[in-house]
Amino acid sequence: MKETIEKRVVGLFVLMLVILAYVTASAVHNIKQSIKSNDWVNKTHDVILHATDILSYLHAGDAALRTYLITGDERDKQGYRVAYSTMVERLTEALALTRSGSEEQPLQPRLLDLQNLISNRIDVARSVVKAREQEGLEGVSKLFGAHPDLESISKIERTVKHIIDTENSLLVERDKQQRLQAQATKMTVYTGLGVNLVLLLLVLWLMRDDLAARRRAARALEEANAQLEAKVQERTAELVKTNQSLKQENLERRWSYQALDHQLRYNQLIINSIGELVFVVSRALNISRVNPAVIHRTNWEPQELVAQSIERVLQLPPDPASTQNPLAVAMREGRELQERPALLLCRSGAAIPVRYSLVPLHDQDKVVGGVLTVRLQEAAVQRSP
Repeated sequence: MKETIEKRVVGLFVLMLVILAYVTASAVHNIKQSIKSNDWVNKTHDVILHATDILSYLHAGDAALRTYLITGDERDKQGYRVAYSTMVERLTEALALTRSGSEEQPLQPRLLDLQNLISNRIDVARSVVKAREQEGLEGVSKLFGAHPDLESISKIERTVKHIIDTENSLLVERDKQQRLQAQATKMTVYTGLGVNLVLLLLVLWLMRDDLAARRRAARALEEANAQLEAKVQERTAELVKTNQSLKQENLERRWSYQALDHQLRYNQLIINSIGELVFVVSRALNISRVNPAVIHRTNWEPQELVAQSIERVLQLPPDPASTQNPLAVAMREGRELQERPALLLCRSGAAIPVRYSLVPLHDQDKVVGGVLTVRLQEAAVQRSP
């Protein structure tokens, strides 16, 4: 009888182990599939996020470009370049994300089309900026008049929308597959647990020391829970430390931005407070900014000077050795001019003898404009009221 019970117990344990192994194998397989699916879902969300970022940075770059076309401010020009550069980075990352995977590879042609459209868009922006630098707003108007479709971004928006819609449809399909897989896993686990429960009850009826085994299992569970709690607390402490570090970084970054803003304000106050006349001119010798000393000395209003040629307020003496404008020559060659004679033309029609100096402004290896300082000669200062 004892041998029969032992055989039955052994047989029940073997059966339980077989069922447990099957459930474990099925659960591990489903978990791996779930992890793989989650990775794919995360990558799909990354593609959608990158596509959205592409459109956002495109709009931001276009806004900065339009502002630059109106104002001619180099900061707006830099802003559109940064936005377009970030947009290209997001597109490169999206191409990398869709380079592998049977479900993502069909998006590659769309992304390549988007890359061509964005490349064309960047070429258009460069043409517009070049026209603005060389011919001013009139050149930009001519360019848009000759090519009325330059401003259209509908193709890019449609391509991005198609990419996002495609990814969303794949997410919906994968969500359905995950639900079916979860249901199958649940059914397998519940069935295996039910059968094992019945077998366990039979084992409990046969084994007298079942109570001791249950106590050992309870202690093991308590130890596992204690270890899990310790790990949770350790992870929580790490997250708190990381959060504090991020707060410190954000605070330091905000301080640096405030310091830069204050420095820009101080520089503007210094320029406005000096007595010399200061003109900021473009490469085409059009005035973009003046300091208050110019308004005080010439009685011109700022709106009457901005976007006008420097020759409206500064008359250069003829050079018998050359027929070219010395300012234009110096701007083209990127060299400075110091203490050159000229006449300052006031709004009243008076011409005041002055001496001017030119310092070109460089962006990397290109001249993008210059700072022209005008100083009245001593005799003119004495005659000036």
